[in-house]
Amino acid sequence: MKKKLALLVLAAVASMAIAGCGGGGEKKAAAPKADNTKKLIVYTSMKESLIKGIVEGFKKQNPGVEVDYQSAGAGKLMAKIAAERQSGKILADVIWTSEVPDFYKMKQEGILEVYKSPVMKETINPFKDYDGSFHAARLGTLGVIVNTDKIKTPLTQWSDLMKPEYKGKFGIANPALSGTSFMSVAILEKKYGWKFFEDIKANGGRVGKGSGQVIDDTASGELSASLAVDYITKSKIEKGAKLQMCYPPELLVIPSPVAIFKGTAKLDPAKKFVDYLLSKEAQQLVANQGTIPVREDVTMPNKYFKLPAPKEAMAKAIPIDYLETVKSKEATIKKFSEIMAVKK
Repeated sequence: MKKKLALLVLAAVASMAIAGCGGGGEKKAAAPKADNTKKLIVYTSMKESLIKGIVEGFKKQNPGVEVDYQSAGAGKLMAKIAAERQSGKILADVIWTSEVPDFYKMKQEGILEVYKSPVMKETINPFKDYDGSFHAARLGTLGVIVNTDKIKTPLTQWSDLMKPEYKGKFGIANPALSGTSFMSVAILEKKYGWKFFEDIKANGGRVGKGSGQVIDDTASGELSASLAVDYITKSKIEKGAKLQMCYPPELLVIPSPVAIFKGTAKLDPAKKFVDYLLSKEAQQLVANQGTIPVREDVTMPNKYFKLPAPKEAMAKAIPIDYLETVKSKEATIKKFSEIMAVKK
């Protein structure tokens, strides 16, 4: 997209130069704008190694469709979308992140296209109120990662975090800054109450910034353990980090929704992209990244930590009311911050 912008700027400068050299009062025609109506634009918080493969696979199956994507944190993408809406037009056609509350908010604001993909029937649907506004394209999991140099006995249940070996050395990303951390805090609070976090604080629990930072701090030994996202942990282990992912029986499962923006001029290719993302081919790419796909007919690679198949994951997942979670987000973050003494 940056290259595109640069070309447009150069074209504009060239046209002004030609007009300046024309002489007389003759009005020169403006340089024609490049046609961007055929290029599908995807905003996503997925990491490059995943979204790149998805886009390449989609293009092979749809050779007539050009695709561009912008990968960034969900917060930055939502801020960008808000700015674009104020300017009069959302530039993206498709959005795929892991921030479930954002999708409910966009649905309430009426900016999402209702599309019930025919491929949806082949997938696991975690949304009881599914109406086609968005589809689950991945089932992200969070567990407790431990630095194997610091913790020798793997965690087996959530209450293990109150043991002496975790004292002052367990971290959670700030839910005000991390969407996945917010969802995790909300789910754990509904299951165990605020006493769970009061006990963590009493055992010296610490609050970090983003999800990636607490994982980095655990890998470096600054922390002995942290609440961590599956695919980020996998990438760190592949690079040699001495980390082990531990999953208590009650799983934290957070879907990653994909949706189409209402009013897109590229509705047909956008629908095809959603269909492809839910296909077996694309979902195998999702599984290969160390996270749970939304299809049962995909091979689950378990080189680094054993992930359950989609149906098993949903059966073990701590249930959550997404609408209620969205409504109480501000209060949840405020209460967590008070308990954990988060500095503003």
